[in-house]
Amino acid sequence: MNVRCDGVLEWKRLHSSMVEVSLLGSGNAFLPSGRLHSFLMIDKHIIVDCPPTALASLRKAKISPADIDTILITHVHGDHVFGFPFFLLERKYISDREGVKPLTVAGSAMVKDRLVELCKLAYPGSLDELLEQINWVDNPTIDGWELERFEVFHEPSVEPHGWMLTSDEGWSMLHSGDSGPCDELWNRIKKCKFAVVEMGVPEWVNTDEHHKPSDIQKLAEDCKDTTLVLTHTYIDSDYLILTKDFPELPENVIHGEDGMEFILDENGNLC
Repeated sequence: MNVRCDGVLEWKRLHSSMVEVSLLGSGNAFLPSGRLHSFLMIDKHIIVDCPPTALASLRKAKISPADIDTILITHVHGDHVFGFPFFLLERKYISDREGVKPLTVAGSAMVKDRLVELCKLAYPGSLDELLEQINWVDNPTIDGWELERFEVFHEPSVEPHGWMLTSDEGWSMLHSGDSGPCDELWNRIKKCKFAVVEMGVPEWVNTDEHHKPSDIQKLAEDCKDTTLVLTHTYIDSDYLILTKDFPELPENVIHGEDGMEFILDENGNLC
């Protein structure tokens, strides 16, 4: 499914203020049928996290890893970062053999240490030079955007954060990372035109570190002017493993599927 304006690619060429958001993967850690791990791309050069299925998602979307210049890390659970060694390996041996494409990785203080450790475990010695060339930052500088990394409510040992991006045009969009309901996240969502929010567990799971359908129901009612796209879902898209039943949610909620594309206009509205 694609959510986009008619003739949007031509429009985007003529109107640089339009933003293209691609949901390359929509599943949680357990990979519900028909889904890859939750994975977001913005304007074909910014990605949020680098999950184990990141390279597969990029291949499916026909996006070269060398064209990605910024990675925003939400936290260091395996289903969000364990694809990083493969992403770098591909750049080294296939898409950026000359090593001329810059790469910025943004995240918490733990991010660099954890990702470096992963690469050394996966391919000892092979990625050391690339790791030294990466621009490791807390908050990156990206043309057209002001970025804010903020704490959310999830397992504290992985330093969970969400990302809020405010356009030079004055509107904001957000990615929740993995989080249960919390004021830090919900107050920002209310300020956004567009938000990608996790709904990682069904109602019967005993946890408050992920959103459940009832949480999304309340959030959508509180944020009627925000388009909410659900990711990190537990719901099967293809054959039945756990459930294929989608909860009934307000009209401003879109349940994400792999490959969905969204075009936001100069005011942050969904085309």
